Amino acid sequence: MLKSIIKRSIHRLGFDLRRYNPATSDGARFMAALSSHNVNLVFDVGANEGQFGRGLRELGYTGRIVSFEPLLGPWNKLTEARRDDLKWEVAPRAAIGSEDGETEMHVAGNSVSSSVLKMLDAHVKAAPASAYVGTEQLPMRRLDAIGKAFVHPDSVLFIKIDTQGFESQVLKGAPQLLEKAVGVHLELSFVPLYEGQSKYDGLISQLEGMGFEMWDILPNFVDPESSRLLQADATFFRR
Repeated sequence: MLKSIIKRSIHRLGFDLRRYNPATSDGARFMAALSSHNVNLVFDVGANEGQFGRGLRELGYTGRIVSFEPLLGPWNKLTEARRDDLKWEVAPRAAIGSEDGETEMHVAGNSVSSSVLKMLDAHVKAAPASAYVGTEQLPMRRLDAIGKAFVHPDSVLFIKIDTQGFESQVLKGAPQLLEKAVGVHLELSFVPLYEGQSKYDGLISQLEGMGFEMWDILPNFVDPESSRLLQADATFFRR
């Protein structure tokens, strides 16, 4: 009875309550996968204000985290978020892509939807607060170039990529680090949301060609009007 009352109260707030184990908890399943592969270094590419890193700590991950974030406002908040965490580092501010140079970043109203790519109407329609409100000029770096200094001889690397349609370019700029990585976590889009982005099938093929196979998938962005699944978070580990 008490459990039912608590669950109904939580549902009214828009949340769900599940037992913390790999069979029923997404977080527990993700942590179990990292643990089973002995991951001790996570690259957080597209860190925004550090939400993913804080989530890892809340789930019990105690290894190293290196976050990469291009936008000045989120980067400043990110550096503050990890201030007292000696195992959480923040890389110099830069967009991560397939080449080294300069680029223009489109800044979204909600900041998390910001991208190098132009946002399509389907995204704005599903999330009006994500509409672009400005741009920032900034460096672009290959992950192989900016990330290699953070990898130690004993590192077991896992790469999380959240770059709003730019995932394929990030992968293309990281062949050396991907050779060392045991796993990758990124967004798969089932509907085009950014101009020129790779959809789910292209990214899956790209990762399979690098020796990875899908381990888990979790819906994360749904059109509130049609209930169509637009994006999912997918985890891959090396075969």
